[in-house]
Order: sequence, then C-alpha cells, then structure tokens
Amino acid sequence: MKETALITGASSGLGKALAEIHAKRGGDMVVVARSVDKLNELKKNLEQNYSVNVYVLPKDLSKFEAAEEIHDEISRENIEIDYLINNAGLGGQGYFHERTMAQDMNLIMVDIIALTKLTKLFLRDFVKRGSGKILNVSSTAALMPAGPLQSVYYAAKSYVTALSDGIWQEIQGTGVTITTLMPGGMDTGFAKASNLENTILAKAMTFTPEIVAQDGYEAMLRGDMEVISRLTPEQEIWFKSVPTTPKEIILQQIFDMQK
Repeated sequence: MKETALITGASSGLGKALAEIHAKRGGDMVVVARSVDKLNELKKNLEQNYSVNVYVLPKDLSKFEAAEEIHDEISRENIEIDYLINNAGLGGQGYFHERTMAQDMNLIMVDIIALTKLTKLFLRDFVKRGSGKILNVSSTAALMPAGPLQSVYYAAKSYVTALSDGIWQEIQGTGVTITTLMPGGMDTGFAKASNLENTILAKAMTFTPEIVAQDGYEAMLRGDMEVISRLTPEQEIWFKSVPTTPKEIILQQIFDMQK
C-alpha cells in the first residue's frame, strides 16, 4: 500500500529533498508551495523517475485561509493523507523595529498560523482514523533562549517545538505520531532568502538538505518526538554550554553571529 504525503514548501531545499525521499519509497504525494512552475517541474521529475503520483497544489501559506483551502481541496479530491510534513517556513534577518510589519506578519502566518492550522485539521482526521504521521520542521533555534536579529523567527521555532512536543504526549495510544525536526547547519537557500549570507551563522551551514531530510523522515517513521539533525563539532560544544551560560552572554553570541 502506498502512503500519501502532504509536503509544504516542497519546491526547493529541504521540502524538495523530503519529496524525493518519499518518492524513492514509492509514496504518492501532494506538494504545496507558491510557485506552480517549480511544483510542476517537481511533479514531472518524480513521476518519471519513481512512477508515483504527485498532486500539485499551489498555495500561499501567508494567506490566513490557505490551510483550510488545502484541507478542503484534498477532501474534495478524495485524497487520503498518511503523512503530513509541515516544512514551509520563512526567516529574515534584521532589527525588529526596522523590519516591516508585512515581513514579520508573513513569517508568523507561515511558520506559526499555517502550521498550526494544518496540524489541527489533519490531526483530527488521523486520530479519527487511528493512523497517520506528522513531521513539523522547526530549528535548533528553538533550543536558544532568544534570537537577536532574528527575534520573530527564533520565537516562531520555539513555538513549533513546544506545540509539537505537547501534542506528542496528548496523542499517545491513538496510533498517530508527531515528530519535530530541528536542523542545525543546513545549506539551503534559507541564508540567502533571510539576508544571512555574510554572517558567521551562514558559514556554519554545511550539511546538505538531503542528509537532514533523511534524518527527519526516518525519525517520523519511527514516531520519535524530536530529532536534532547535523550539528558541526563547534555547534555541539556550544549547544552543550548553553544551559550553564548566562543568558546575556548567549544573546550577545547569537547577535554577533547574525550581524
């Protein structure tokens, strides 16, 4: 039996890598992103290479009604989703008071509102059916006390991790699982899109999306609560020191890395 995955942010980076991993396993999928051209190209490649069915669903997740529209369309098409992969996310570097209202509201809509809505809508279906898996993509940013120069992004990822972990406990025994993927140093288009290209943080992004996607996908299949994927040796040392380091020092270090 083929499992069908719904993957948001599937047109590039980590989302595209997750789509290919799922296709290699013979799974069908619904792919969501803003660019219909990129989604159609992905559909063509996956269907030709892996003999799977790919349903293209172009949608802007910064729109408040997007999640409901996705769920409604999938219901009308009688597509049963087995795996929900909430990968879509926005970042953005800059001083909070200087970033535009639209930039931060769009980030909140995609990283928090759309993810929460999709999780709620499909989790209801999964629990009722007694099966299903959810993978919510967060970040190791969620392990930090805060993220100066990416304050809204860090707060959003803390929310994603806390939400997913809470749900993980709530759904024990239902046959449904939820997993949080927290990538470390991953080299995607995120640094460029977030204006982080020339920062110390960007230079630590060395691991490919394919490696991180494999870690997250396998953790989802196992039903793990969390998976931290691919820290550099320097990052491992730094993360271990966070609990015992004064918050003021951690915030200064993060600020310096993201300037």
